[in-house]
Amino acid sequence: MVPVKSFMVPREKFVTVHRDTDVQTAARMMRDHNIGSLFVTNGKDIIGIITDTDMVRRVVAVGADATKTTVEQIMSAPIVTIEENKTLLDANDLMAQSHLRHLGVTREGKLVGMISVRDLVVFLTNLPRK
Repeated sequence: MVPVKSFMVPREKFVTVHRDTDVQTAARMMRDHNIGSLFVTNGKDIIGIITDTDMVRRVVAVGADATKTTVEQIMSAPIVTIEENKTLLDANDLMAQSHLRHLGVTREGKLVGMISVRDLVVFLTNLPRK
């Protein structure tokens, strides 16, 4: 089976947002980059992840003000991770068990990438059909 590292987004390509950024600004960043998540930083450290689902459930659904709510207030932390040599099936299973659509990818415990449900779908749609 194919390892996670073959389909992950490498850390160098992460789109990040500072923890004090308001949710509306973060949502616009996601829209402009056509992505469903941002990594939340404090200085150079990644401290969490914010997803479009976090925004819907933790801001929109409760009627919070997206211009006054920071990404740190609604981010998911710590980031659930999987080692880069695990298989895409392992990633799928972990996402299903954890009810998540994004996983950090680690190498010897250090965050080196991210894989999403979208990445798994791309892989599956490119498999040869019988």
